[in-house]
Amino acid sequence: MLNGKSILVTGGTGSFGKAFTATVLKEWPGIKRLVIFSRDEQKQYQMAQEFSERKYPMIRYFIGDVRDYNRLKTALKGIDTVVHAAAMKHVPIAEYNPMECIKTNIIGAENLITACLESDVENVVALSTDKAAAPINLYGATKLVSDKLFIAANNIKGKKDIKFSVVRYGNVMGSNGSVIPFFLKKKSDGILPITDANMTRFNISLTEGVEMVLFALGNAWGGELFVPKIPSYRIIDVALAIGPDCKQQVVGIRPGEKIHEEMITSSDSFSTYDLGKYYALLPQLPTWDLQKYLDHFKAKKVPEGFNYSSGTNNEWLTVENIRTLIKQHVDTEFAE
Repeated sequence: MLNGKSILVTGGTGSFGKAFTATVLKEWPGIKRLVIFSRDEQKQYQMAQEFSERKYPMIRYFIGDVRDYNRLKTALKGIDTVVHAAAMKHVPIAEYNPMECIKTNIIGAENLITACLESDVENVVALSTDKAAAPINLYGATKLVSDKLFIAANNIKGKKDIKFSVVRYGNVMGSNGSVIPFFLKKKSDGILPITDANMTRFNISLTEGVEMVLFALGNAWGGELFVPKIPSYRIIDVALAIGPDCKQQVVGIRPGEKIHEEMITSSDSFSTYDLGKYYALLPQLPTWDLQKYLDHFKAKKVPEGFNYSSGTNNEWLTVENIRTLIKQHVDTEFAE
């Protein structure tokens, strides 16, 4: 699918970018070019130790910021596929620095869309978050706007051969700044801080996140917002899995946090379809024939009023499930 392609990954030095790079280089050795676009020179230097240009002559490291339209235009020369993973994503930091979050997550998204429309890019997949569904924090609100921008871009492309789609998923197990690495570090203190005993979250591994992006790259018609069917966990179960002998100290939720996360709201149900492994929120103004799309994917409409929440999910991870997943995806040295 990707052999012969030239791909640019914004935010490419993050957890997703590194996992995506490893998968692409392994599965598609015939890829023409893989450009890692990010603003952190130290992270680029560190990533280049693992994926060197000498060993992988198709890889390139490109310093740049999605806030800088001209730099994006330069980076997109010769690129046909874009994965947009760059974002300012820490909820409390975004609450304290709102305009910085807006500049990266909204202005940066619009810069990328415009630059792609003015280049030879054919396929764009943007990463979203469960916090963009019925957002109560600035980060989620900016990602909702970003999602809308990418979906609407399909309506202004004219006759240009390009499609934009979005993937939305929950907490990535082991990603930078997430709860599991935090608890692993705090375990030695004997106390694990719990925001709220009732808190739940969706869970997805980096591998599953990469698979979902690859699905969108290979299957999107343009304008879809894909949502995976994934399990939930309770924060207290994560604490028990990591530190069964640790004291759990309730510290209260942080600014902008929810007790439960949603990926599909009841208001979304009118345009949501079940594709099997994924749900798809279809655009209000599709640029293709809806019935052909439904026939192609054997898609089934979800019931009106359907919502997909981490608190009412049908699939849950047990304490033992969480321990096993941590060993597989986060910390191979993790001991019970």
